Amino acid sequence: MPRLPQRTTKKFPLTALAGVTLALPALVLGGTPAASAASAAPAPASSLRTPAASAAGLEDPHKKDIAMRLVCSAENSSLEWRRYFDYIEPYDDGRGYTGGIIGFTSGTGDMLRLVEEYTKKKPGNPLAPFLPALRKADGSDTHAGLGKPFEEAWHKAARDKAFQDAQEDLRDRMYFDPAVKQAKEDGLRTLGQFVYYDAMVMHGPGDSKDSFGGIRKAALKKARPPAWGGDEKAYLDAFLDARKKVMKAEKAHSDTSRIDTAQRVFLNDGNLDLEPPLKWKVYGDSYRIDK
Repeated sequence: MPRLPQRTTKKFPLTALAGVTLALPALVLGGTPAASAASAAPAPASSLRTPAASAAGLEDPHKKDIAMRLVCSAENSSLEWRRYFDYIEPYDDGRGYTGGIIGFTSGTGDMLRLVEEYTKKKPGNPLAPFLPALRKADGSDTHAGLGKPFEEAWHKAARDKAFQDAQEDLRDRMYFDPAVKQAKEDGLRTLGQFVYYDAMVMHGPGDSKDSFGGIRKAALKKARPPAWGGDEKAYLDAFLDARKKVMKAEKAHSDTSRIDTAQRVFLNDGNLDLEPPLKWKVYGDSYRIDK
């Protein structure tokens, strides 16, 4: 196993979890461009790579795999994200258990939702008996009723393709799809779509100041996205600045190297299409994707 970094699990407005898919339109924040970014001066044109006519967005399967490897480097100090379907560990970070390919957590409700949806498709699965404990754990850091038996059941379930599919499906519906949708509406290319996705995974949807929506709202006060006539690099710089501020305010997220020596590196290189080769560092460890 690779050295595990400081965990960076997501944070939710707990009351919004059950209806998160219904709340997605609220991610388009702030009303009109004039109302939301009235104080943002027009950004200067930047000298970035000219995007290829055929450049694929993050929905392209290869670019999506790159995004997952980038996230895994920060979450698990590895690029082999498919090894982490069976990952499960109790963390003393206020969110209970963390598990799976993007760090579903028992304290924030998405782990409960994952097991509920898996159980609907496969009622007799090894995790089904732990649903009552997961429901009690939602909104807290308790491990009560879980422990080693739960960990063993998770490892067993992770060998089942249906559970692997459930993890990928929930990842897409709760994090990947809404992040990419919002990024496209803001006129962002592949790097910007990834920047949004990584923020959504860590901070969760919603409009509180420390959620994805709150970070985006703070960025809009400083710069306009391309869809609003702004400069893409200037806007992404503002978004990363806003996210870094939120991360530093919480001990569990205080290491900002996934921004400083990864996303900001790609941005400063002008690689707005997130084209390999990619070289970056997280927690001081070096990574690269050549193609």
